[in-house]
Amino acid sequence: MCSGKMQLKGGIQIGPGGATERDLFMRRVILAALAAIVSLCTTAEAADRTRLGFGLLLNNDFLGDGDDRWRSGSIATSRIWGPTWTGVAPERFGDLLELRIQGEVITPSDLRSPDPADRLYAGALSLGLHTHMQRGAAEYAFGGDLVFVGPQTQLDNFQDGLHDFLGISRPSDAVLDAQIDNSINPTLVFESGRRIALSDRSSLRPFVEARAGVETLARVGFDWTFGELGQSELLIRDPITGHRYRGVTSDWSGFSFVVGADVAYVEDSEFFPEDRGPVLDNSRERLRAGVMWQGKNGASGFGGLTYLGEEFEGQEEGQLIGSLRVRFGF
Repeated sequence: MCSGKMQLKGGIQIGPGGATERDLFMRRVILAALAAIVSLCTTAEAADRTRLGFGLLLNNDFLGDGDDRWRSGSIATSRIWGPTWTGVAPERFGDLLELRIQGEVITPSDLRSPDPADRLYAGALSLGLHTHMQRGAAEYAFGGDLVFVGPQTQLDNFQDGLHDFLGISRPSDAVLDAQIDNSINPTLVFESGRRIALSDRSSLRPFVEARAGVETLARVGFDWTFGELGQSELLIRDPITGHRYRGVTSDWSGFSFVVGADVAYVEDSEFFPEDRGPVLDNSRERLRAGVMWQGKNGASGFGGLTYLGEEFEGQEEGQLIGSLRVRFGF
């Protein structure tokens, strides 16, 4: 990747022409992507589909180990359209559609004077469209995201302003100047799982996942759920922690406890360029646990913790990330 250029994954580059030219190009790309997605969602509503639900998950390592490093913070949100929900996804590809938007900030462990061997700062913003379906006992999710990486996302300015407002350490100019360069990364996502009922209130769901684009990897793991919540709902996997957040919900009230783990082989990552920074670790592990809650008045919440294993060579330890979602009943 060449400094001062914006690169589209696959080899197409937009050459230097000044910040104004790059900014205008980015605005056109983002607006075009949004227009395409909005058009698809409008078509979805017109084709015997209704809005079925909304999902959101906030992740931050301050909620976990109390630090501000590496997979520092992210937010994922989903809006779902489809036919009447019956407790399982429809059989046909494309009947149920999910609009997914995600933002993430990745940082070195020291925002002021990082170790030269530490990972580089990066901001990532993604827009995507996914579909969920079920054939027999097998559940499938297919989708594509357009992932924008680099200062073009303006997430570095957002974090700088937020830290300034909160009175905590802000990223130094040197850290921001060395951040991952601008790129646009079309990314494909596939997951298949199967829910195995262990009892009326407990289920185990082994799954496999593949991603190709901003990060290219293959993953295998499981999720275990104990409780009514989540048993007949559409749950959407957060790509950072692996937690599955509620997209289409049921009327159950009470608690459900969730535990999960997975391991991945990572072939390539835009967040670890070959020409600088640390070397990507091809093995990646995650271990997570959380609790879902829903009251009779419609209020609900989720709290979870995830242990992320080392992601690059020289990383001496993993990190603990907290996840949160709160929905009020009014």
